[in-house]
Amino acid sequence: MTKKERRETIAAIAAELEKQYPEALCALEWDGKPWKLMVMGSLSAQCTDARVNLVCRELFAKYPTAQALGEGDLTEIEEIVHPCGLFRTKAKNIKNACMRLTDTYGGVLPDTMEQLLTFPGVGRKVANLLLGDVYKKGGTVTDTHCIRICGRFGMYPEALKDPLRVERIMDELLPPEIRSDFCHRIVQFGRDVCTARAPMCGSCPLRHLCAHGKDRTA
Repeated sequence: MTKKERRETIAAIAAELEKQYPEALCALEWDGKPWKLMVMGSLSAQCTDARVNLVCRELFAKYPTAQALGEGDLTEIEEIVHPCGLFRTKAKNIKNACMRLTDTYGGVLPDTMEQLLTFPGVGRKVANLLLGDVYKKGGTVTDTHCIRICGRFGMYPEALKDPLRVERIMDELLPPEIRSDFCHRIVQFGRDVCTARAPMCGSCPLRHLCAHGKDRTA
């Protein structure tokens, strides 16, 4: 497909996903508090959103503010986030990120990619999530669902797994104002229909727009 064709196709896909998932809900339960989304995004690396939500209920009950978490005992934080994996690194990152948020920014999450990338545990994926959900100006959140599914759609070769390259490709195809909602809907769609091991192409409402789905009918 040409870039124009890919833009037209992804626009049609986005419109169909909006019909399927009108609310475009973030899978992380951050209660509208940006610092919580920063912490949860950091914990979500190589961990399911469901587990992060469960762990953070205990974490936020014990540390109800960014300042409290930043001043918290590292060993205790490690014990709480242990189920998320890589717990020592993650505990250190979220503690230090909360300290930075409090000490440097007065508790107000900054609104640029450059500033967000200075926080421990915040890479481009989490930064785009924060910019999109908090400030409505993020790029494409290239998590595993997005990378897998947009490749299947034919937006780039399915073998491409580089998050940064995928982000740049998709940012050229998706208007800025829909990127955040599109990515939330892709996560829902990836869990319900376009799963990693066994995509349900036979019952997929997007099959007629999907390169992978069309190949399955050939």
